[in-house]
This record gives sequence, structure tokens and C-alpha cells, in this order.
Amino acid sequence: MSYPTISPGKRLLRIVLAAAGLGAAAALWAEDAPAPEQVDELTEVIVSVPEPRYVAPTQRDRIGRVWVPVTINGQGPFRLVLDSGAMRTAVNPRVAQALGIPLDRSPPVMLRGVTGSAVAPTIEVDNISVGDLSVGPAVLPIVADAFGGAEGLLGMYGMENKRIYIDFRNDFINVSLSRNRRADSGFEVIPFIDDPLQLLVVRARIGGLPVRAIIDTGAQTTFGNEALRFALLRQINRQVPSKDEITGATGDTQTGLGAQIARIGLGSIEVRDAHVTFGDMHIFERWNIGDEPALVIGMDVLGLVDTLVIDYHRRELHIKPRRGK
Repeated sequence: MSYPTISPGKRLLRIVLAAAGLGAAAALWAEDAPAPEQVDELTEVIVSVPEPRYVAPTQRDRIGRVWVPVTINGQGPFRLVLDSGAMRTAVNPRVAQALGIPLDRSPPVMLRGVTGSAVAPTIEVDNISVGDLSVGPAVLPIVADAFGGAEGLLGMYGMENKRIYIDFRNDFINVSLSRNRRADSGFEVIPFIDDPLQLLVVRARIGGLPVRAIIDTGAQTTFGNEALRFALLRQINRQVPSKDEITGATGDTQTGLGAQIARIGLGSIEVRDAHVTFGDMHIFERWNIGDEPALVIGMDVLGLVDTLVIDYHRRELHIKPRRGK
């Protein structure tokens, strides 16, 4: 059988990941933070922190993230990175300043990211809106100004009945009601797997190995856990692995082992020559997926397709391959 294939091509070895939850590839968990001595008892949530690429309409940058024009309290639009690995929306200090909201009016939170954790201030807003999405009131963590030009990240809270349409060829993104619309002709349909943390998880394969794959539009790069590395050890040992430095939204860094892997299969679509960074990332423990082979698919792979649709109502991923690639 002939499969559509796509190839990432060359890739930088120094990696800046989204904060998963503040990102999947770079996820952040935010927890209500009382006094400093009580930080260990904070409550957790997910948000993400990335560098961008697409808006509606948008521009591209060297990272390849998806920018969304978001209105907050009727002001903006602010350029936030779409982060399917995060539940909470987060913004940088410039947004808080533009909104005229001091950082001492609501309790801080503990942000737990891919590589570490940190306490962050928050602001309370009345409304967040883009397309058919309108949520609020909401408490937004204030994250480091490390978005490569974007002003924060847009989490998935409120997307339960929404359809996100991303046209990479024409740099267009639309957030609308799902209306239970089936995939258009030429799209591969990949169903979501039920996940207690509400991550966007699908079934994938690497060669003949089945893996859980987390689709994270807030992640710059694709990375796997140590269980996946051990499962692919013979394949990895046939090459000279690279050392990839991963920096999370909290500023903490980890070093991972980078290698090319056999084709990643998503339905009938196969991604060849993908570079994956393997490591015992902090976020895998938070997601409780350290013991089974797992892969976080970031924008280095997702950005290679023609069109990507995330339909949260139908619980489906629709992918249109980029022909001739």
C-alpha cells in the first residue's frame, strides 16, 4: 500500500519547548499559590508556553507555531500561541500592562512545566474571545516573556464544542462551532483517545511499535519519553545521537538525546526522517505516562501538513497531507 509521507528535513539541535500545560511539548501546570512557605501544597492546572508562527491571517517565524488573534476584556487583539497541550490561557507581563491590571490583585500560582516549576503572578479578566470562542471570567498566569514575539498562549478551556481549522499553506486559522461537520474529501480522520487529563491523544506507530501520541500545537519540537527510547534502542544505537538542550517556560533546562527514528504513522499518513528528542522530562511524570512508550508531536511535524483540523466536538483530528512533499 502507498502512504502519503512528509519529511521534516533539517532541524536545530538547541530546542526551546512550549511549556506543556504551559505546553505538551512544553507544558505548564498552574496551581493556586498561597504564602511562599506553602508552595508545595498548590493546586494544579495545565497551560502552555511557546514561540509562534501562524495567525488569522498571520506571519511565519523560524519556530513554526500557530498565532491566534485573541481579544481580552474587549482589548487587543493580542497574539497568543494556540496550545492544544494546555487547558489554561496565559499571557506575558506586557498584556497585563496593556489591560491595566496590577499583578498583586489575585493569588500567584505554581507553574509546572516540561523541565521544572516556578511561582508566577496572575491577573483576573472578564472575557477571552476569538472566533466563536468566548470564555470568562478567567484567572490568567503571567509567564516569562519568552514567546518569540507572541504575547502568551491560548489554552483549550472552552473548546469542547469547537472546531479549530489551520491552513498552513495560506497562514490562516479559524475557531468556530463544530456543527458536527465531517472531514472534507482528502483528509485523514484520526480519532482522539479518552484521556483523564483532557490532553489531545491519538494512536500512532513508529515502525511496528504502537505508541500514545500527544498532539501539541504549543510545542516547537517532537519528543519522547525514556520508555520510547528503550523500545527503539536498536534503531537509535545505529546512529550517533545528538545532545539536545530543552528549555522550558520556567527557564529550567534539561538535556535530551536526539535521534532520527523510523516513520511515524498517523492513520495512513507517515512522517519520515523525524528527529525526536528523548528524555526523562518533568512533564511526563506530571502526566503519569513515564512507563509506556509515548510521543509528543510538536509543530516541527504538524507544520509539514497542508491543513490541520482539531474538532473537539467530534473528538477527531483531520489532516490533509501536503502532496509532493
